[in-house]
Amino acid sequence: IGEVINEYIKAGKIKREHVFITTKLWSTFHDKVEEGFKKSLDNLNLGYIDLFLCHNPMAFEVSDTGSGGLFPTKADGSLAFKNIPIETSWADMEKLVANDKCKSIGVSNYGPKQIERLVQKAKIKPVTNQVECHIYYPQNELYDVCEKQDIKLTSYATLGSPGRPASFVDDKLPILLQDPVIKKLAEKYKKSPGQILLRQMVQRGILVIPKSVNPKRIKENSEIFDFELIPADVKQIENLNKNLKLLKIER
Repeated sequence: IGEVINEYIKAGKIKREHVFITTKLWSTFHDKVEEGFKKSLDNLNLGYIDLFLCHNPMAFEVSDTGSGGLFPTKADGSLAFKNIPIETSWADMEKLVANDKCKSIGVSNYGPKQIERLVQKAKIKPVTNQVECHIYYPQNELYDVCEKQDIKLTSYATLGSPGRPASFVDDKLPILLQDPVIKKLAEKYKKSPGQILLRQMVQRGILVIPKSVNPKRIKENSEIFDFELIPADVKQIENLNKNLKLLKIER
């Protein structure tokens, strides 16, 4: 990503300030925050990072007797967790903001209690909490907690994450884009099911980050600001709540 952006900058097609770069601190770096940040900064080679997120509240410990990688395990195959308080790693992330190489910091996959606990000692509040959030799992409690603390919620898997590997998404669960209510609303508003899902989230005041490698779909995902769901239709979508997570990790 960094190489391509640098090519466009050097060619005069874009300026660095026209691109907002977000990257994350992985769970094996909770006690090496500066090292993890520098690794991302060096890999991107873009001068600075706009938003640096703590990817997960839990920390992993690389085990000498198990496997390494993103999900290190113990000899018995279980995940190798490391006891590092979220306040400790967050304090180290706060130090990064003093460096002009990091413009802002946030968290990801934090629940309501973790947010409440973190802000009690934080000198700098997270600007956002990036979590799974969609019509079947609207994160109402977490939304209220974040709003109270002036932390914006960012939704991933808004469309159900159809392109993710089977090991991350339970393929036995309903497909959001095929929900009958959503399809009916798509016909009513002359929009795609994906646009209805994204628009509903935006009307809640939640940030969305849909992923696509299809130029047509990328353009379509951005065309959600020329219409508004009426209250009755918003209510229909709210009634779809199943408190159902789609993403999983089989470890």
